[in-house]
Amino acid sequence: MRIGQGFDVHPFALGRKLVIGGVEIEYARGLDGHSDADVLLHAICDALLGAAGLGDIGQHYPDTSSEFRNIDSRKLLRDVGKKVAQQKLRVVNIDATIIAQEPRMSPHMARMIGNISSDLGITPAMVNIKATTTEGLGFLGRVEGIAAQAVALLE
Repeated sequence: MRIGQGFDVHPFALGRKLVIGGVEIEYARGLDGHSDADVLLHAICDALLGAAGLGDIGQHYPDTSSEFRNIDSRKLLRDVGKKVAQQKLRVVNIDATIIAQEPRMSPHMARMIGNISSDLGITPAMVNIKATTTEGLGFLGRVEGIAAQAVALLE
């Protein structure tokens, strides 16, 4: 058994779509980043890569490469899933938390779980997603961005 953890954070920006867990969420601002800035999928990718002993998302998909500019993070997740499988490892489960003062995530979580499980070829029961706020504290509480953390267990 191998465990990995991941964390990601992106600031809000005008003129960008808000994509979390591969789900486009209607909101006045999106997240700024080299890719689509999907903090949840980035945290999950890092957790999976860490559990597999394969470094981190920046090593595999650097933000200095135009190849990954505005890329759909679901493509990255599918690729990470292949890298994990090449190591003869399989996902036991993923547990992740989205940290955002707004918008509300609960209406979108089932679709997020569906996207993640589909992209990794696992059952939805193997993916758990939670959301929380920081009760108005810090940069997340001031609605300056969104963060996510994830843990992945592989065998």
